Amino acid sequence: MAVTTARKEVLEYLQRTQVASADEIARGLCVGVADIRHHLRILLADGRVEAVGSTQPDARGRPKRLYAIRLAARGENLGALAGALLGDLLEGLPEHEKTEAMRRIGIRLAESFQPVRLHLSKQLAEAVDRLTLMGYQARWEAGATGPRLVLGNCPYAKLINEHPELCQMDLALLEVLMARPVAQVARLEGGPASGPGHRLPFCIFSVLGS
Repeated sequence: MAVTTARKEVLEYLQRTQVASADEIARGLCVGVADIRHHLRILLADGRVEAVGSTQPDARGRPKRLYAIRLAARGENLGALAGALLGDLLEGLPEHEKTEAMRRIGIRLAESFQPVRLHLSKQLAEAVDRLTLMGYQARWEAGATGPRLVLGNCPYAKLINEHPELCQMDLALLEVLMARPVAQVARLEGGPASGPGHRLPFCIFSVLGS
């Protein structure tokens, strides 16, 4: 199916933001939200875009549906390459050694960041900026037990089911960025981190000791 200029702009917007609601796309493109919903319905039917969850309910109690470009439509093969490299790196290792290997990689990813324990809100803001530059589409929110880092995009989504140990890499990275312990409470593909469940739009990490 041919893509009109308007739908091409929707796809380009999602390519930049990774995940967005119809309202966010409409604001970003200065187009009516009804028009954006029309284009999204076509892109969903065409298989170029997928619904990946919804936001928390707003003041009126209405969650907003979130959309992203389907992984199969992005036209890159880095997932296959990374999967092959990870398989070779981790093959035959016991679970605790896989965990340690992933944590070392996470620390390596953060090595250019100089960890300094700052006021919590400033630390969260700096971590969010750094993570977003790395493709995680991060934000933070208040939680019942303390602040939570929400990663609206997993750069390794293609690999996470086959290599769940990648979450340990993210944990180590976040602990360096926050200079505090962090615990994962939800995972993009697997629902609650403690067990199976439906797909979630976010990975969520709780900041401990804050």
